[in-house]
Amino acid sequence: MSDTEAFINNMPKAELHIHIEGTLEPQMRLDIARRNGIAQEFDTVESLASSYQFKDLAGFLRLYFGGIEVLQTSRDFFDVTYAYLERVSKDNVVYCEMHFDPQAHTVRGVGFKEVISGIHDAQLKARKAFGIRSELILGIVRDMSPASAMATLDEATNYKDWIIGVGLDSTEKDNPPIKFKHVFKRARDEGYRITMHCDHDQDDSIEHIRQCIEDIGVDRIDHGYNSLEEENISNEIVRLGIPLTFCLTSNPSTPGYPRRAVELKEALARGISVSVNTDDPAYMLSYYMNEVFSNVQRELSLPFDQLIQLSRNSFEGSWLPRDEKDFYLSLLDSYVEKNNLV
Repeated sequence: MSDTEAFINNMPKAELHIHIEGTLEPQMRLDIARRNGIAQEFDTVESLASSYQFKDLAGFLRLYFGGIEVLQTSRDFFDVTYAYLERVSKDNVVYCEMHFDPQAHTVRGVGFKEVISGIHDAQLKARKAFGIRSELILGIVRDMSPASAMATLDEATNYKDWIIGVGLDSTEKDNPPIKFKHVFKRARDEGYRITMHCDHDQDDSIEHIRQCIEDIGVDRIDHGYNSLEEENISNEIVRLGIPLTFCLTSNPSTPGYPRRAVELKEALARGISVSVNTDDPAYMLSYYMNEVFSNVQRELSLPFDQLIQLSRNSFEGSWLPRDEKDFYLSLLDSYVEKNNLV
């Protein structure tokens, strides 16, 4: 292991863009499927993992929503959440904000309570066992109706203390942010923080980013790579201090190559508060935070100060109170000082 890899591995980190359902690793998917009596097309870890091939967002979403059908009970949601938190604690992730998609489960007859109670119990146990703190972002599935989104938001009020923010994800085609403007106004009025996905090279991606900024008033944008194509938009992102959560995981069709690395370097150069995240690691070669950091560092030859800046951005871009951000930033500063990089 190189000195740079060792530095990355031990550096305190936060993760702001992770879908908890996207951490359902093949072995656990098969184990839960057997436990719940759900037949699977692939019956070995190797054959299932090799099926995780996709070329675009639509292809990925077919895999993602197919995988989560095995999740039926609060125990299932506990298991997948606890496994993720245990795994990333080993990467020195000390804080994370996790997306979850309740509509994808309630539409299958799984109760909202079953979903969130299993996740929440795992969060509590993992914090006690590993010292990792986590918060939840309720994901609105954008190819479902605004009425369904509002009903989900209504149900979430029963667990308001367990949810820090509301996001928008899934199929972007014909589902612009403005479609859910009144839902997110309600979320804002309820005190939730707001983020929305604007993925890479989607139809009307730049217009979606504009809507996020001007019509919705988001606190953060998930992905947002195409903002770099429009100087006025990227300048506004900098002016408003809107963080972007880049996900530099590899497409299984091109192993080892971190997508969007060039955009990451450009975002840093423009002064955008960009962070590194994993998105859905179970479907992306099981690349978790240390692998993603190391891959992009090798691709771009990032110096230590930019690696540190990426970690700093993740804490600054979080929705923690200021004093708690400062606590985690002090951990990072102490680590940097210990390594004689100040």
